[in-house]
Amino acid sequence: MEVATATSATAPIAAATPPKTKTVTDYETFLQMLTTQLQNQDPLNPVESSDFAVQLATFSGVEQQVQTNDLLAALTTRLGAAGLAEYAGWVGKEVRAAAPAYYYGEPISVFPNPDLTGDKAMVVVRNALGTEVGRYDIDVSNEPVSWSGLGPDGTPMPDGLYTFQVESYKAGALLNTRQAEVYAMVTEIQTVGTDTMLVLPGDIKIKASSVMALRNVPG
Repeated sequence: MEVATATSATAPIAAATPPKTKTVTDYETFLQMLTTQLQNQDPLNPVESSDFAVQLATFSGVEQQVQTNDLLAALTTRLGAAGLAEYAGWVGKEVRAAAPAYYYGEPISVFPNPDLTGDKAMVVVRNALGTEVGRYDIDVSNEPVSWSGLGPDGTPMPDGLYTFQVESYKAGALLNTRQAEVYAMVTEIQTVGTDTMLVLPGDIKIKASSVMALRNVPG
């Protein structure tokens, strides 16, 4: 078995107008109530100065909270934009990560990463539905292997997404199961919250922080 590649592409993201937060709504309601109270208080029996001071202190606290929230929102937006700019050069290149690979008739290189304390390892291939379509013995080694795209009977598998899992054994007992890494092309970069996400063929999305290697598409 061998290793597959990954690519990337950038796309603009429209910024939606965020709804008012609860803090902003509470702030506006408090301001309206305070204004109404001042307009309608009895001149002969005004609000006690101590009570009014407490209300003003509360008003100031709510105002500061609103400003803090606005600053945090602006910081999050800037961090997201910085992430897009930082990873824009990855579009069209291949990244290696523990993710499904898109098979389109060409062999896929797989980086198995078995448990080196074991004495046997196998690569299990599953289709997009999670159905096992192949199981192959491999060396207990980190060397990449190549999946030809053929089933156990030699029939070519249909195009689509495939996941490669590595089962490690010792003395016949299963030690663990890990997802193997593959190369895939980055087709787009997105921000989701504060995370920078890479979009791979088959609309697979992974965090940029999960990438183990980056390379140009082999010529």
